[in-house]
Amino acid sequence: MTSVPPAPPDPTARAAAVFERLGAERLDALDALYAPDARFKDPFHEVQGLAAIRAIFARMFAQLDEPRFVVHERLGDATQGFVTWTLAFRWRGQRQGRRIRGATHFRFDADGRITEHRDYWDAAEELYGQLPLLGALMRWLAARVAGGAHRG
Repeated sequence: MTSVPPAPPDPTARAAAVFERLGAERLDALDALYAPDARFKDPFHEVQGLAAIRAIFARMFAQLDEPRFVVHERLGDATQGFVTWTLAFRWRGQRQGRRIRGATHFRFDADGRITEHRDYWDAAEELYGQLPLLGALMRWLAARVAGGAHRG
């Protein structure tokens, strides 16, 4: 069993440290980080419970090569926290590195465990925009919307 880093006084710092060290072989670190009935939401998932949250991260490590979170900034207190991050990865079988930039809002219980984890990132720009055909369509649509916004 992999141990969770020692709990700093700030639960946001603890969460950031776990995510920066997270790997397929370290998913058990999530057990001490999350409350058993925690909720998780991102652009593709909305689940409740530790088992469902672990399954999301297990699937990520199974589908991507070398996914790694880098936390850039964090702030918080004993009840909630906010971090900005980059997820660097490669699609399985591809050589080109990719990245997704986002932010996470955490809510903590009295023991400093995560009860709510909400990821914010733009799937259109950060993910779909990196795909060859769909990316071109997304850029065209963005240009059309931006052009329309400047008209009276």
